[in-house]
Amino acid sequence: MDENIIDLKNLTISFKEKKSELIAVNDVSFGIKKGEILGLVGESGCGKTVTSLAILKLISKNAQIKKGEILYRDKNLLNLSEKELKKIRGKNISMIFQEPMSSLNPLLKVGNQIKEIINIHRIGDKKDNKDKVIKLMKNVGLASPENTYNKYPHELSGGQRQRIMIAIAIANNPDLIIADEPTTALDVTIQAQIIELLKGINENKKSSILFISHDLALIKEMSNRIIIMYAGFIVEEAETKELFNNTLHPYTKGLLESIPEPSKKGSKLNTIKGKVADSKQRLIGCPFKERCPISVEKCFIKLPDLKEKNGHKVRCFMA
Repeated sequence: MDENIIDLKNLTISFKEKKSELIAVNDVSFGIKKGEILGLVGESGCGKTVTSLAILKLISKNAQIKKGEILYRDKNLLNLSEKELKKIRGKNISMIFQEPMSSLNPLLKVGNQIKEIINIHRIGDKKDNKDKVIKLMKNVGLASPENTYNKYPHELSGGQRQRIMIAIAIANNPDLIIADEPTTALDVTIQAQIIELLKGINENKKSSILFISHDLALIKEMSNRIIIMYAGFIVEEAETKELFNNTLHPYTKGLLESIPEPSKKGSKLNTIKGKVADSKQRLIGCPFKERCPISVEKCFIKLPDLKEKNGHKVRCFMA
């Protein structure tokens, strides 16, 4: 796992509003190695989903990539035309979205929706592709794939729909799968099945996975390495075991302390005081300073750099 499949360098994304500009992603840089599962964690609104959507240039029209590069096989994806990007989307890089009901076409049978992504990239003839779809549906654990092939999304459960989304994502054996909170709408049992399915795909197909979640317990189970985002910034990054055993940033510590565990039964869970910094306001100092239990005067004046020691990165003066 030495070669990076993709590299994000100094990515900054803003949203234009009537009288203000919202900085959603601020100078974000990271790479994803071949065969790696990278966890991207943070509260709602921290910029994790916008970062992932930018990889395939799927951000909304009022969003602007102010600076940065996204390098895939030495090509900057941000410089590619829509026609060039279409050759990469769904083939080399694919995405599993958070809510399958709104991501699947309600008017098309699910088998045809899987077959469509194969046909777009012209792999095999139509008969072979139907056979491939049936095999894919078996691989993602769908019972009676021949019958499921002809069903519409509304005829399937949430777990079945998410498996269809995963089948679409892996149909062309992509180098990178972006999974944006793929288990959010599922119950705990189905969630565990989807996690095991994705881990199996990573192991068997060697596809890299960018796994996005606000749930650190889930990320711990899933990822080789973890990035913590807060208010558009990366605040901590480390191998999974290192991050949990040697947590450095106060925000990460707050997230860990808020995880419900059997040992905490009957006691009040920890919460992080205050609210996320307003991205519309010009940032001065550390974005976490108002909520931080160990902030000092320096934190209110200067933004700390993201510093690295032995592969563990942290953005904090007090770390």
